Amino acid sequence: MTTAGTRPGLRRVEFVMGTAISLDLADDLPPGRLDELAGQVFDWLREVDRRFSTYQPDSEVSRFDRGEVLLSQASTDLRATLERCADLWGETDGFFDAYATGRLDPSGYVKGWSAQVASDRLVAAGAPNHCVNAGGDVRVRGRSHTGEPWRVGIQDPWDPSRVSLVVHGTDLAVATSGGYERGHHVVDPRRGTPARGLRSVTVVGTDLGSADAYATAALAMGHAGVGWLGRLAGHEWAVVTDDGRTPRSDRLPFAD
Repeated sequence: MTTAGTRPGLRRVEFVMGTAISLDLADDLPPGRLDELAGQVFDWLREVDRRFSTYQPDSEVSRFDRGEVLLSQASTDLRATLERCADLWGETDGFFDAYATGRLDPSGYVKGWSAQVASDRLVAAGAPNHCVNAGGDVRVRGRSHTGEPWRVGIQDPWDPSRVSLVVHGTDLAVATSGGYERGHHVVDPRRGTPARGLRSVTVVGTDLGSADAYATAALAMGHAGVGWLGRLAGHEWAVVTDDGRTPRSDRLPFAD
């Protein structure tokens, strides 16, 4: 039964890009329209996976990395992604490096970017109340099914059954990078070794691609990432260090 003030909306979860991606549509739209919008979101994310996957040898990214696709032949999205990754390299003093592993891997930007594009398209299509959760990179707009601001739980990096922090709002891009699920997979590009010092980094802004990249860069910096985040304009953040400390920015919109 739908209670007063709630909107039934739609929730769908699919496995794309090697992770579970959930979509919550909280607008009071006809069920057929909600299904159509959800289908468009997941069609887009599957398209991104086909073109940007580093695991598929026939993806555009893989073919570009092997020199089979020239920059002049690349899609508009790939050229824009490479340009943004180059900008992010400069903004992060080289700690966001799409070539940190020795081959092109823009995944630290692409997952957040693709979810941001999906969210922007939903707003343009008349569905301004939604949550797109791409494996922990989350874009929320408007209000939830209950009419309240969205609440985004950040996983405890020491205990996956617990939430260590909840941020809330009506227009947030929340990206978390950590070594607690896939091990120390983020590389310190200066040393060429797995990054150490920070267990988890969460960055909150309004553009999920940028927040995703900033979280990755701060994790790669290790302990120095905390000071760098403190100078990052227009973003809030929370960190869990390898030794259990939990520094946060003063204006982080978290719930008690």
